[in-house]
Amino acid sequence: MREILGRRRRLRLRRKEGAARLDAALTFATAWHWPVLPGAGTAPAALPDGRGLGCACPDPDCAVPGAHPFDPGLLAATTDERMVRWWWTNRPAAPVMLATGGRAPCAVSLPALAGARALVALDGMGMRLGPVVATPTRWSLLVAPYALERLGELLYSKDWVPSSLRFHGEGGYLVLPPSETGAGQVRWERAPSPGAAAPWLPDVEAVLDALVEASTSAPDGGSRLAY
Repeated sequence: MREILGRRRRLRLRRKEGAARLDAALTFATAWHWPVLPGAGTAPAALPDGRGLGCACPDPDCAVPGAHPFDPGLLAATTDERMVRWWWTNRPAAPVMLATGGRAPCAVSLPALAGARALVALDGMGMRLGPVVATPTRWSLLVAPYALERLGELLYSKDWVPSSLRFHGEGGYLVLPPSETGAGQVRWERAPSPGAAAPWLPDVEAVLDALVEASTSAPDGGSRLAY
């Protein structure tokens, strides 16, 4: 009996989580006009102990299990309500992927420890921040759309940019909450303000110095690229 009740609870939880992903994807796409698509998602990993989550894509060595587009590809990202409903009705466990750049937000991500340090520094400066996405390994600050040429100019002006910083611009993607990937749960460290309007986003130039400094001062020197 306990086993049956346990299965029922897990089924109710999965249904609740699926409904939350659909609601979030609809908000991103229809209220905020952010193009989204379902991510590859996870599958049981072939680990020695039989536990863990790998990627549902065909690559057994996938570096970002579950947290990337696969089928459909990134170009399928849309703000169309009917398509979004169809995707997450058929794939309720799929992560919600944002196609970054263009008119959609961009992002800068860094290892979680450096991300926490960066937020402390930015708060201390009185900097207004937009939403911040957190996974167990990385934090991502959403920023206003930027051109690759402008980003290149900003990076060129720095003495050194840690390789652990990643930039999600035109042609890139980012997993959004509430999702689950091989790295674990994806959540808001700084949630968007309630309301129908799309969240305000800072310019990348305003936050870049603090992100570089936080990554550089991390225990590993900011050189390790942690997914």
